[in-house]
Amino acid sequence: MVRFTRREFLVTAASALGAAAFPLTSSWASPVPPVKPRPTAKYTRHNVASPEGQKMLASYAKGVEAMLKLPADHPQNWFRNAFVHLMDCPHGNWWFYAWHRGYVGYFEQTIRALSGNDQFAMPYWDWTQHPEIPSGMFDGVLSPTDHAYEPYTGNLAVFSSFIKPTLSGYWDRLSPAQRTQLDARGYPTFDDLWNDVTGYSVAVKAGISGNESFATTCAARYLSRSNPKLDPKTTYDVSPFVVLSGLAPIDFYNDETLQSFSSSKTPSHNTPPSGATKFCIIEGFPHNKVHNCIGGVGPLDPGPYGNMTNFLSPIDPIFFLHHANIDRLWDLWTRKQKHWNLPYLPTGKDLEDLANEPFLFYVDGKGNPVGPSKAGDYFNTEAFDYDYTPGFGEAMLQLRGPLLKAAQVEPLRGTVSANAGSVSVPSDLIQSHLANMQQKPLVAEVTLPRPDGVATAREFDVLVNAPEGVTQVSADSPYYAGTIAFFGPIMAGMKMSTETTFAIPLPKTLRAFSGLGAAKATTLNIRVVPSGGQGGTAPTLQAISIKAL
Repeated sequence: MVRFTRREFLVTAASALGAAAFPLTSSWASPVPPVKPRPTAKYTRHNVASPEGQKMLASYAKGVEAMLKLPADHPQNWFRNAFVHLMDCPHGNWWFYAWHRGYVGYFEQTIRALSGNDQFAMPYWDWTQHPEIPSGMFDGVLSPTDHAYEPYTGNLAVFSSFIKPTLSGYWDRLSPAQRTQLDARGYPTFDDLWNDVTGYSVAVKAGISGNESFATTCAARYLSRSNPKLDPKTTYDVSPFVVLSGLAPIDFYNDETLQSFSSSKTPSHNTPPSGATKFCIIEGFPHNKVHNCIGGVGPLDPGPYGNMTNFLSPIDPIFFLHHANIDRLWDLWTRKQKHWNLPYLPTGKDLEDLANEPFLFYVDGKGNPVGPSKAGDYFNTEAFDYDYTPGFGEAMLQLRGPLLKAAQVEPLRGTVSANAGSVSVPSDLIQSHLANMQQKPLVAEVTLPRPDGVATAREFDVLVNAPEGVTQVSADSPYYAGTIAFFGPIMAGMKMSTETTFAIPLPKTLRAFSGLGAAKATTLNIRVVPSGGQGGTAPTLQAISIKAL
């Protein structure tokens, strides 16, 4: 059964019909509809920079400390909780938002129970407004480099002796349904999973430091109290322009990546993010890049990295503030859709497939397995009875027209050769792109191979009309259009080394858009190069196209 109300289902279906009736235009047209008051939630997630958010950090620290002290075989042990993410989390598909809402929601219940604060709600880190790790997240157990972690993560041998025996026993007790999902994920045996903890590659019969999921205490987080700021390229990837571009689509899922709020539609949430992977803007830019920056991708290439660069990222407490903000953006996007009577979920068979996907590994606030639940249980914040205080993006609800699709024209397909592609773009489309900073931008879709298991680069800069000799740029370069990032190590069992598509909103400040003159079209030459300092070879592009969002 789809686990949301019949009324919600009917509203979603009706909204889909209503959306089809809208004129397909990008202009601001309609009068502002009334904003319905939000129902009062029991819990409120505050911006961590606010006084209320700071108070929540004190309870958060108490809860983390209690989880660290639980025995390894306790379901709420800090590290056992992180393994739920490694064993089950979806990335690069349309279950990304729902699964992480459930994961953060049950974790929030655990902190509520173990901290003694029955009003605890996870604060969110609004990195668009505050692009640096909140100072309180360097205090005590809120940093994974704290001495309290050393008895467990001092080195790999210590970590293995602490967690591996009980984790192996847990594996042996898994249900047939759980084992089936793990097999689909690329983990038919416990050893396959453990190889991704250590970075061991069966193919080359050696450990690959950049692919370790484990990180020692001293190296668990790259950013520090003396170096807390997101680097300039990460700051760009979380900037207002990029985030608003990610919130602009009006389809929860669309085969065209640039029209989709979510990432790929895949057969299951454990389907490897490989062959059909298409990253939506929110996941492919702010989500992936913030993870990598905190863990040291770039400065520490080719690894080992900190925890946030891999699937044991919940070992770093900043993970939950980061994902609370991703969840806030999903909630904001959903409210935007409802505000304009647009669908906030797929319809028909797509809705059934999305909603009925089973999630089997959660643990609730009492330490009990949640048991079989489904993605549809987590489509609304009512699942955990919380809401958010306003953060970046809230003002978009006050715009004087819905962010509707641009005219329905085919994307402009380009030609590719090596790591470069060229697309001819009509000048009137570029003029429209530049005319109003509030209008939705032109977006490029770039398809490239995912780095293989021995690759040293997992982030790539996108350059537009850069001179041939320019292979590295800073974030303020007139040729820079953002950094696309692959999150997570190359997990051999998940066979990730296949094509991946990113949607890239093109900045309105690119030099390529200056001096258009009377020409009917402008050729945009787009190259993808390893981001500064990572080394490695430039990827061979598979396809490139451009369309107005």
